Amino acid sequence: MEGPAAAGPRLQRAPDPGRPWEGAGASPRPPPSPDGTGETVASSPAGREPSGARRRCGSGSGHLPHALVLSSHGRGGRAGGAPHPGSFRWGEDAMKAMVPAMAATLALASGPLAGQELTFPPGEDDRFHWNSFETLREQDFSGQRLTILGPWLGPDRTLFNSVIAYFEAATGAAVTYNGSDNFEQQIVIDASAGSPPDIAIFPQPGLARDLASKGQLAPLDPSLGEWLRENYAAGDSWVNLGTFPGRDGQEALYGFFYKIDVKSLVWYVPENFADFGYEVPGTMEELLALSERMVEDGVTPWCIGLASGGATGWPATDWVEDMMLRINPPEVYDQWTLNEIPFDDPQVVAAIEEFGRFARDGRFVAGGPNAVAATDFRDSPKGLFAAPTQCFMHKQASFIPSFFPEGTVIGEDADFFYLPAYESRDLGQPVLGAGTVFGITRDTPVARAFIDFLKTPIAHEVWMAQTGFLTPHTGVNTDVYGDPTLRKMGDILLEATTFRFDGSDLMPGAVGAGAFWTGMIDYMGGQPAETVAAGIQRTWDTFK
Repeated sequence: MEGPAAAGPRLQRAPDPGRPWEGAGASPRPPPSPDGTGETVASSPAGREPSGARRRCGSGSGHLPHALVLSSHGRGGRAGGAPHPGSFRWGEDAMKAMVPAMAATLALASGPLAGQELTFPPGEDDRFHWNSFETLREQDFSGQRLTILGPWLGPDRTLFNSVIAYFEAATGAAVTYNGSDNFEQQIVIDASAGSPPDIAIFPQPGLARDLASKGQLAPLDPSLGEWLRENYAAGDSWVNLGTFPGRDGQEALYGFFYKIDVKSLVWYVPENFADFGYEVPGTMEELLALSERMVEDGVTPWCIGLASGGATGWPATDWVEDMMLRINPPEVYDQWTLNEIPFDDPQVVAAIEEFGRFARDGRFVAGGPNAVAATDFRDSPKGLFAAPTQCFMHKQASFIPSFFPEGTVIGEDADFFYLPAYESRDLGQPVLGAGTVFGITRDTPVARAFIDFLKTPIAHEVWMAQTGFLTPHTGVNTDVYGDPTLRKMGDILLEATTFRFDGSDLMPGAVGAGAFWTGMIDYMGGQPAETVAAGIQRTWDTFK
């Protein structure tokens, strides 16, 4: 019979991260069928789909895998993504009808962490910032409980609990994390009923903004904004993304971002580049010049595919969003996602045409422009590995290796580089992506202490050392990353001067997961960018 020590944290061997997209929480589930039945249409490693992966879910917005390794939360409309609050409205009867099923889901996914094992023994591995863990011990929350509701299930739930265990071990608090695949509905129900968790983990900021406007989120400590500016790469971006108007209309910081995904990536086969003497471009000017050189050499630069069943068109929205950040200041991007400038503003039209420089140039894209809309996004990277090679580059988020040939080793058989910015435009290094944002839904001292815990390097390093986690925290030791692929993606985050969330996810569902998608298909069919943009704006006007 075990003695009293058995109640404390135990030690376990850290999992071998292996290939990150095959590890816990690393890869998307098979994308759902286009008809929304949930039947899979492609196989992929175990794990929840990342936030970029699009699926059909009512009128919700979203898209198919956003970030392989990284995201396992769901967004309606996009496999792995939450519906934007503007894309659904819950009637009282509908909410009541869903409560029993949600309760059952939560019961299966939740549980206290008493006796949770510490994955890495404190003080034994000098790569970790154990001093931040020791400082945490100065707080005593013995006997106090903390409840957290979020979208993470399966492996990501296990990984997050491995982080929570350090907070419990240091402070004595008892933490229960409840994971729900109906998070977006559940948090609305709980907050409206006056029985929210202490902390909610939002898959994207739109729903957090909605709750803040209703007075259902507590403003975070004002000093946190300055901390983010000093300790997160592109710190102003994270402050802006987490700042919302409250019920009184006054803006305050309500959200803290933790666990980030990267989308601004270009994939290639190093051997193909080496055969022709190509080098990875460092600027957009160099990328365009490389594309022209490839044409001169008699090869095709790009593979692009937009087909995705009922979500056909979504990959093009990511292209446009990345181009918006590369030809316009981030403030213009923000105005666009809020429709403070219309969709047919010349600055937006120019971004669509930047996408067209790659996708509508028959010399640049495999199969020509007519093939782009018809090619399934899952199949489009296969041209990188064909014999003979069908294309040399493919732009897609970090989930895409799930659709590479079996046995592909990232860093050897395939690799990626940051989609570069225009040197001539002097807009720094913008990064497009996604992430989860923590908000306090029941204001207690232990809830605020947990947000402070998320500021510590150890709260990031414990997950980094396993799999499926990226952070913009400049105070972490990047040597902790469990895989060189993750470390390289993490470096892209740390070198970012601007970070912006997937724009279509911030728009009403009928726009971001509707007119924007179909408009991009019309554009590939030959319609002018101005005409397409005006049509998308007409859809947005229906919300005014």
